[in-house]
Amino acid sequence: MINVLIVEDDPMVTYINSNFLKKLEGFNLIKSVDSIAKAKESIKELKPNLILLDVFLPKGNGIDLLKWIRKEEIRSDVILITAEKNIESVQEAFRYGAIDYLIKPFTFNRYKDALLQYKERFNKFKNGTEIEQKTIDKYIMSGNTVEQKIDNINDLEKGLSKHTYNKIWDALIRWDRKHFTSEELAEYLGMARVTVRRYLEYMNKNGKLDIVIEYGKVGRPQHKYKMKKV
Repeated sequence: MINVLIVEDDPMVTYINSNFLKKLEGFNLIKSVDSIAKAKESIKELKPNLILLDVFLPKGNGIDLLKWIRKEEIRSDVILITAEKNIESVQEAFRYGAIDYLIKPFTFNRYKDALLQYKERFNKFKNGTEIEQKTIDKYIMSGNTVEQKIDNINDLEKGLSKHTYNKIWDALIRWDRKHFTSEELAEYLGMARVTVRRYLEYMNKNGKLDIVIEYGKVGRPQHKYKMKKV
């Protein structure tokens, strides 16, 4: 179980965060606080695994709290959930180890993607003593392919998540496979095959991928995907 502390001074946002969290298995909200001072006390006392942190707080700033957490060598991960869009604040958050940054107002799908990706990484790291490069690569977003990401596609189909799309696209860039099936990619990502296939079909429809049909001697033909050269 992942213990979560919410640091947020807006009661409505706290309510939304806590209700979203209840919809996700594996997370336990241990407390919600509305100030830097209360946050420091709760962090020392409760030692949360994950902190959902606002930037704009009474008598303090969430980024300063993040710096304090790192200075004190506290082993808590932090996701920023804030209306702050200033690029310097975003960069500073990542410099001090924030694992994600959600800008208000955020959707449940984006929130869910952030929390589930964190849970996957948390459980993977918790249950082992060594880790392979390909596992690390699953949790590191590539910064070299921004022009190919979903930000440049205006009409994302209903039910698809921008965050999940970008996660799959970044994996394809890193994976270096000439042809692949949805099953192979799903196993690599640790995601459901039906989910991965839906995104691959969307990428194919939007000209990002080609579909190659391979006919074997026995059984149904196999649909494989390949990235188009750009």
